[in-house]
Amino acid sequence: MNKTTYYINGNAVRELDEAAPVRRPQKSTRELEEIRRKKNRRTSARRNQERALSMNRAFVAFLTACVAASAFVSVSLIQIRSNVTQQMKEVAALESQINDMKADNDARYKQITTSVDLNAIKDAAINRLGMKYASQDQIVYYSVDKNNYMDQYSDIPE
Repeated sequence: MNKTTYYINGNAVRELDEAAPVRRPQKSTRELEEIRRKKNRRTSARRNQERALSMNRAFVAFLTACVAASAFVSVSLIQIRSNVTQQMKEVAALESQINDMKADNDARYKQITTSVDLNAIKDAAINRLGMKYASQDQIVYYSVDKNNYMDQYSDIPE
């Protein structure tokens, strides 16, 4: 659009195309001092950050020692866990071996107990060896208190 300028007579003030520069009020010395302090703080903070970000030899050596220590601890932990796992496997194998041996023992014990003929043993003891049952005067009874054992102070009479 074309902008045309008209002259108007009257009490209205014309609007200007350009805005007048805004004047800033003069700052007091107190405000100026505060601004200088803020700038000094910013620059000192920036310098501190630069110092913190810069790594000197001592800091690099410290970080290297920390990494080495953590690597050593990690490797040690892994070795200990693998040893524990290996020992658990060995314990499981030994337990399995014990269970197999117990089962084998039980099977052999049953085989032995079933293979023994008690009547044949009794017949051989009575007939061949001349053994006989004990008579009533040969049996001696002992009273035992509530203890699980008995002390023998003298020989058992014959």
